Amino acid sequence: MSTQTATALRVSQMIQADREAVFAAWTEPDLIKAWSCPPGASVVRSEVDLEVGGAYVLGMRGDDGASYTAFGTYREVVRPEKLVYTWDWEQSEHAVGETLVTVEFIERGDATEVVVTHERFPDAERTEGHRQSWTSCLAKLGTTLAGDEV
Repeated sequence: MSTQTATALRVSQMIQADREAVFAAWTEPDLIKAWSCPPGASVVRSEVDLEVGGAYVLGMRGDDGASYTAFGTYREVVRPEKLVYTWDWEQSEHAVGETLVTVEFIERGDATEVVVTHERFPDAERTEGHRQSWTSCLAKLGTTLAGDEV
């Protein structure tokens, strides 16, 4: 499911894994590398200081060799229920200014619903681009945790 305004988006995905496993996949550097990039890219750098005020860096490389580095600071960490962190891109051509990501991990029986709210975008075009990326990343997270991907 997905909703969007000009400056905010909300995407959700049901993941067939328990909440602790999904939270770990979102917060442990080696696990992040398996899913946290859109098609046509791979994660080449993943650093996480998982505490309020701690920083993260997520470096990606596209199949075309282009580099993309997301970075931010954790504002809220409630294991295994919720993460809130800032988000922007190091490369000036991709920078959107400091945006805010909220990720909720909701128990749904033997599955976990992941709800991503990403807000404070400067325009609708950048909001839409991030909605597409989050949607593909969440699908890849589900596939990865289901064991369908190596």
